[in-house]
Amino acid sequence: MKLFIPVKMDSIRSPEIKMATARISESVFVRLCHIFGTSKLVAMRRDTMDISDIVRNQVRRSDEISLMVSGSYKEGFRLVTTDIDVMTWLNNHRVVWELSQSKYYNTNRQTLILCDCSDCPPGFTLLYILSSGMDKILQEACVRMNNRHYISSSIYRHVMCSALLPNSFPHGPCASGIVGKTEYDSAYCFASDFWPPSASSWIDRCHSWPKPHIVEDIVKNGCHFVAIGPKLGIHDNNEWRISFSRAEYKLVCAMTHCQFLTYGLLKLFLKEIINSGVGGDTILLCSYYMKTAIFWVIQQNTLQHWCPQNLLECFWVCFKLILKWVYEGVCPNFFIPDNNMFLGRVHGEAQQKIFFRLYDFYEKGFSILLQSPSIRSCLIYILHNPRISICTNEHTLLSEAEFDANLFSEMQHLDIANNVDIQSCMMSLHTIEQMIGLLSITHYQILVLQQRTAEILQKTAFILHMETYTLKNKLKYRSDKMSCQMLKLSAKFGFISDMLYIAMYYYKTLRYKEALSIIEMIKDKLAKPYVMCMNYVDREKYTEAVGGQSWFTKMRQAVAWNIRLNHEIHYIDELIPEQQFALQNNRYTLLVPPSILLDIIENLCHRHVDTVRAQTALDDLQTLITMIRDKL
Repeated sequence: MKLFIPVKMDSIRSPEIKMATARISESVFVRLCHIFGTSKLVAMRRDTMDISDIVRNQVRRSDEISLMVSGSYKEGFRLVTTDIDVMTWLNNHRVVWELSQSKYYNTNRQTLILCDCSDCPPGFTLLYILSSGMDKILQEACVRMNNRHYISSSIYRHVMCSALLPNSFPHGPCASGIVGKTEYDSAYCFASDFWPPSASSWIDRCHSWPKPHIVEDIVKNGCHFVAIGPKLGIHDNNEWRISFSRAEYKLVCAMTHCQFLTYGLLKLFLKEIINSGVGGDTILLCSYYMKTAIFWVIQQNTLQHWCPQNLLECFWVCFKLILKWVYEGVCPNFFIPDNNMFLGRVHGEAQQKIFFRLYDFYEKGFSILLQSPSIRSCLIYILHNPRISICTNEHTLLSEAEFDANLFSEMQHLDIANNVDIQSCMMSLHTIEQMIGLLSITHYQILVLQQRTAEILQKTAFILHMETYTLKNKLKYRSDKMSCQMLKLSAKFGFISDMLYIAMYYYKTLRYKEALSIIEMIKDKLAKPYVMCMNYVDREKYTEAVGGQSWFTKMRQAVAWNIRLNHEIHYIDELIPEQQFALQNNRYTLLVPPSILLDIIENLCHRHVDTVRAQTALDDLQTLITMIRDKL
């Protein structure tokens, strides 16, 4: 039985086929919502990432370093293979496009860098130092040309990666590596507060998309320069690529959810079909081309209706644009169209191979999507059940318990500030206090700040104990009292599992009975059938117990998560070897399941109070570890 007519989207004319295509599009829309998230879920991810970047950079201002997560992760995608892209730049180094812009800076405190695009391909520039004083890294990265000190992109990339990420390896303009189980690409770059003159035509094109206030915000925030030159350039080892990562993120946020899912479908199409099984010396297309294509399609208003019923048509229009680009050998950068991003990559024999591969997909029509493991099942299901009703209402696609699990998981993966001293902890709390007062802050962001407040209070309590350990008794008593107050306050802001920090502190300060009392309270709370622990939850019981209540209430009454232990903080002696082992494996925090830590502390306390119960607790711990290991 033939399931699918291999018809091209642009050949659809009859009402029957249009209706069938609309139904299939709706089915794909629902499937993509499960893969990439509903609009509410994606908005939550972006909000939590945004507040993380803002607070982290506010806290790190004294270091004169700014950091920004970029790429797919920042945009809201959460695929298993999605790595984290990070851009880092020095705040006291600013790039200007012309000498007149230098009047906005204090040259005694900031190093000014001037662009020189005269001999560079569109989208690239040379950077040379205007200021007389240079730090050590700039001195090492400089090359002399035409009696000027230019910053070599290749040398700068090598110097920064060697100094800051010694275990990394080069990947384009980035240093790539693994921290724990997370893959990252870290790009060390320079920032400019000014919009590139070569991208001025983009402003003129923004008639219908994006909206004027978004255009104004994008232009106001300038651009960056990443350390990589063009494939075919006169000074390829010294040139820098103009990066619009911040602008691209704002454009993705300006998309409707159907546009965002179309972008996601293009990424799946690239990974699972276009580039699947292609090896050897074959040139692969990259996801940035997919993003560029959908930007152009949206702005040129090629499609009037971006909706679930038209999702496949939207996808097909973008695919045809990419096919056209490959045929012509020209992929125009969205901001600087003169920058042909295929130059030096998609040309000659490689271009022909890619074109014939894409044209073969085009000839097969949208049946080619049956080759995608991610959406094949939903296509087959709707083809076997052509009359079934498809509900595209996003509110029905994700339960309250599932959304909450995603929200709390997202909060746990954020790292706003790696505070390891009292001063930075206090600075973090002050910054959070200022952020909470902003009118523009969302409910998700308030929740993140609340949970981070609990985390900072926990760190401060243990750091304070470490720093006052050798003081006289009176001062030590005051310090201990403050630490206890902070830990109790953190328990009011955080998850149920955050009470374990109090138990650890009591054990550390030899108050075993108090620690056991806290442990009994935690046990009682964790024993509730509706408690969500590490994404594991009985949805019905959770919804029945805390459904419709505030997330603040849910955190305190129904949620437990991993305990995060910073390797530079001494919590209890028995955990030091585990912290050191985690550090040796590039994990800067040790994550301990709450049930494991609870049994560890209980066993340690009973060793000093009741040896019989200590053995029982040890047996329970061994049983628990065996159960967890078997599940893994």
